[in-house]
Amino acid sequence: MIVLETERLILRKLTLEDAPFILELVNDPSWLRFIGDKGVRNLEDARDYIRNGPMDMYARLGFGMYLVERKSDRAAVGICGLTKRDFLDRPDVGFALLPQFRLQGFARESAAAVVEHAWQTLGLDRLLAITSPENVVSIRLLDKLGFVFQRMLRLSATDRVSLFEAVNPSRGSERRRKSAR
Repeated sequence: MIVLETERLILRKLTLEDAPFILELVNDPSWLRFIGDKGVRNLEDARDYIRNGPMDMYARLGFGMYLVERKSDRAAVGICGLTKRDFLDRPDVGFALLPQFRLQGFARESAAAVVEHAWQTLGLDRLLAITSPENVVSIRLLDKLGFVFQRMLRLSATDRVSLFEAVNPSRGSERRRKSAR
């Protein structure tokens, strides 16, 4: 099911048929370095990942991570969407692309569409994003999307992430007016 379209991309809900793509994506060296090992080793693991992650979130929350396809040839380039983590009080934006599709503007195009969807369709007032402090490419993209660094979060004794936040521009002005009174 198509959720969003941009000039060059289609963002649609993941299905169990996307397991081969997910298996490749979550075992990409950049995913493993910046996001972490999800223990997805075969197609059944990939189907479980889709079923227990994105598909569960679609059913419970009405959003999740979406498959990003290039319109011109329907090639699966990555995933992008919103997720709700137990340790964060708001949904956060996430994105990851296969290596051959990076540095072509697809991450920015898909993430901008997801953020706009969060503001306009879902009516969210704030969004979060987390990333490895070493992932400078993602940090630059978050900055371009209007996210501002808030603080470092410790997830475990050895794992820390940078937390970013963006405020819905239409609601942010309301908040600023109220605080000025």
